[in-house]
Amino acid sequence: MVDLRMARVLVSGVSGPIGAALVPSLESAGAGIARLVREGSGLSPATATEDIRWDPAKPIAPDLLSGFDAVIHLAGESIVGRWTAEKKKKIRDSRVVGTTHLAQALAQAKHKPHVFVCSSAIGYYGDRGDEILSEESPAGSGFLPKVCKEWEEATRPAAAAGIRTVQIRTGVVLSPKGGALGKMLTPFKLGLGGRIGDGHQWMSWIDVQDMVGAIHHILKTDLLQGPVNMVAPRPVTNAEFTHTLARVLSRPAIFPMPVFAVKFAFGEMGETVLLGSQRVEPAQLVTSGYPFRFRDLPASLENLLKD
Repeated sequence: MVDLRMARVLVSGVSGPIGAALVPSLESAGAGIARLVREGSGLSPATATEDIRWDPAKPIAPDLLSGFDAVIHLAGESIVGRWTAEKKKKIRDSRVVGTTHLAQALAQAKHKPHVFVCSSAIGYYGDRGDEILSEESPAGSGFLPKVCKEWEEATRPAAAAGIRTVQIRTGVVLSPKGGALGKMLTPFKLGLGGRIGDGHQWMSWIDVQDMVGAIHHILKTDLLQGPVNMVAPRPVTNAEFTHTLARVLSRPAIFPMPVFAVKFAFGEMGETVLLGSQRVEPAQLVTSGYPFRFRDLPASLENLLKD
């Protein structure tokens, strides 16, 4: 168990919507925060007392990582954009190579952390239709499941060194400050939103407050290790999601994006991410007693988008 009132926590990916919400919450709990930031990132030091610079493509000195109570690794190349060969290499290497170097350094550190929390994604499961998926479900097929599987396997050096290691398989994180919801707000506010494809594909989502709360829960719960699905208990179809978002914004949702348009505009990324279906349950979080603040989509959206 990590007592945040006196803990030293190292966090990567601090500029993303999850990291931006997580760091202040850890500081409010009393933790001392250091940020693992890419060389030349230009991040302001205002939100942390310490920066550790690294190049994910290169090994990192174990001494730099010694003495932390927890390490939370959220960094990775955005999957948004056309998946050219170059883009795919960036997506994979930023996750697999960077995590390998980090896990190896943690394993060799003189004073190892109690827990290593590493990002993964429900993309691990691939397109599974209406199948209900838990942490025990096997990986799917295709580019994204392969990357996620290798990403999780890259944490093995840390686990083998006795560090409690958790891979957080994250769903669609709802935050008005970025991510999928941030990109959807403008067209929906203009009344130009609608379902994607036939809208039958499942969207497994989580409110950013629960994303942060669940990470706190993981830090404090020694029984949690291995993969943990970071999703709310009640996933929705894309049609239900878009209808609910439009209702909360008091706008119509009458402009669907047909399948051919998704494939034309986004290629393989659109087919995998926008049209793929993952109906995921947070079995580990529920079993371990995490108290979700937002179990239902309408309550989350109404809270996030209130004036």
